[in-house]
Amino acid sequence: MQIGVIGLGTMGLGIAQVLAQAGHQVRATDTQEPARASAHDRLRAALEPRVAKGALSARERDATLAALTVVATPEDIAPADLVIEAVAEKIEVKQALFAQLESVLAPGSVLATNTSSLSVSNISARMSRPERAIGLHFFNPAPVMKLVELIPHSGSSPRALALARQVCESAGKVVVEAPDRPGFIVNRCARPFYGEALALLEEGRSPAEVEAAMLAAGYRIGPFGLIDLIGADINLAATEGLAQAMNQHPRYHVFAALRAQVADGRLGRKSGRGFLIPPPASLPAPADAVQIALRIEATLINEAAWLLSEGGTTRDDIDTALRLGLNFPRGPFQLLAQHGPASIRAALSELEAKAPAHLKCRYLPAPDL
Repeated sequence: MQIGVIGLGTMGLGIAQVLAQAGHQVRATDTQEPARASAHDRLRAALEPRVAKGALSARERDATLAALTVVATPEDIAPADLVIEAVAEKIEVKQALFAQLESVLAPGSVLATNTSSLSVSNISARMSRPERAIGLHFFNPAPVMKLVELIPHSGSSPRALALARQVCESAGKVVVEAPDRPGFIVNRCARPFYGEALALLEEGRSPAEVEAAMLAAGYRIGPFGLIDLIGADINLAATEGLAQAMNQHPRYHVFAALRAQVADGRLGRKSGRGFLIPPPASLPAPADAVQIALRIEATLINEAAWLLSEGGTTRDDIDTALRLGLNFPRGPFQLLAQHGPASIRAALSELEAKAPAHLKCRYLPAPDL
């Protein structure tokens, strides 16, 4: 199949690699000439370690490189069956690009946005045929992460969704359909994982205590470790965006400690300083580790239940998305089955009763709970 990729930054090149390795012919471009000129060298550099480890043969490496053709302009992408954009996360940029692509692509071509936060409906609003627009949210790094969120807007055609799913699954991805709602599934449901950890920090607990409690509960990485890994600036931007989209509801409160990390340049791994960087000498689980984990998991479950109540997804897809998108050991509804609804309701009720003024209504249970 002929695939187009617009944008050759880390994400765009990663998507191109995934699809080229799956045997598709990929034509890709970028507005920046250096990004176009270096694309093959960067792709080769990404593939070489896999060859060295024996995970990829030299023949497969060469076939992947040959499957990627870098072109000068979006117009050169035609005749692609599917075009995926991975350009700047700005609504006006994506709208203009979709309008430009519509004028040169065949009528049956599908246009996909890799947005992680913008409304697919809004991105496609200026198209003459919005039914061929969908969201395809790959996770970073695209060659490693198995999950792809497939996001239809209200007018997306079944054919567009089926073709996009087919392409992603042919590349070994697990596709979950997500509602065209702020944050989709993963970024929406992840907020309390970070937010409740920051609420604990606000109450005087240390990042090391919270991290150790979550590690003891079976998580590969806890909330502060994950913020340090992703970058506090990235986490802040995602939290602020969702808070704005959700009318500043207390469930998406932007905590002062996160703002301070960014203001102080303590961004995590990228800056050499963070919540847990430099790392503490040890991470012993506190005496109330079970209670800390239950508190964070109760808010995770509640957010997932609120999303479910809004429609457009399923319990199984939410669980799959959180396990694959964030490497959680269990999804929210698996956690609900483990703890029981009564235990979760009780935990939320206690948190709401003790919540400070700026967090009141944060813990109100979703209807399904």
